[in-house]
Amino acid sequence: MSLLAGKIGIVFGVANKRSIAWAIAQAWAAEGAKLAFTYQGDRVKENVEELAGAFGADTMILPCDVTRDEDIDQIFKAVTEKFGKLHLLLHSVAFAPKAALEGEFVNTSREAYRIAHDVSAYSLVALSRAAAPLMTDGGSIVAMSYYGAEKVVPHYNVMGVAKASLEASTRYLAYDLGPKKIRVNCISAGPVNTLAARGISGFNEMLKHYEAHAPLKRNVTPEELGATGLPRQRRRGRHHRPGALRGRRLPDHGHVVARASRPRVGLVVLRSAVPSLSRSAPWFRHPANGGLCFAHGGFLVCRFSNIALSSP
Repeated sequence: MSLLAGKIGIVFGVANKRSIAWAIAQAWAAEGAKLAFTYQGDRVKENVEELAGAFGADTMILPCDVTRDEDIDQIFKAVTEKFGKLHLLLHSVAFAPKAALEGEFVNTSREAYRIAHDVSAYSLVALSRAAAPLMTDGGSIVAMSYYGAEKVVPHYNVMGVAKASLEASTRYLAYDLGPKKIRVNCISAGPVNTLAARGISGFNEMLKHYEAHAPLKRNVTPEELGATGLPRQRRRGRHHRPGALRGRRLPDHGHVVARASRPRVGLVVLRSAVPSLSRSAPWFRHPANGGLCFAHGGFLVCRFSNIALSSP
């Protein structure tokens, strides 16, 4: 049986076939999920309609400006009327004025700061609040972060601060919604050549730098990102698919950022609200994948191909 058979999901943030949201949507659909899509503005409407059409002519596609509460209300009203429930939500939405992604962070205007946080961080809170009543059987909410939330990335500027806010919001949402069996997580996968990323000054140089310094001498692929967006399974033997992004969470609880931090394909750091992972913990051989691992705070940290999965 497919992993997500009978599950209903909604995807926010598809712009074109290069979008991270599209990669995760394809992975969800391949595992049996029925999906709905939203789009922001007429500029991307045709792209989204063409892509989503691959899942059938009856695929729900609706406009949504995540800064407008009335748009969000209409989206979830439509989902309620068509499906009656929801299991999956993907938040892959971020924006900052182009001028704020150039020059120095200190020159960020008050308005650019407000817009970046409203679109990129608060929208996750608003969407989660609207989605939670439909997740009566539990669910999974996934958002997209980036390394610039933790370390300074030149020209990422206010977007890095907004992503830090997104990660903090994820932790608080996980705390609030966990008792309802709703998991809230975010993924940080390193630089990906998306429409939004190309608006960052010097992004092409960033891609080349990561590729040159990664052990595999390449950047992460859309297929690997899609697999990372699949809900984790507790059943032994049904683990995260192999690829440049690797990490496991045992059991499902709290907040995890699967982070390809630093320019290393093959490295994922599981970050949570628990204390830092200990490097002195006893290692053992994982019975399913053969990796060297240790358990800490409900998480499993593993070493593959001589690359340790640990805290930064």
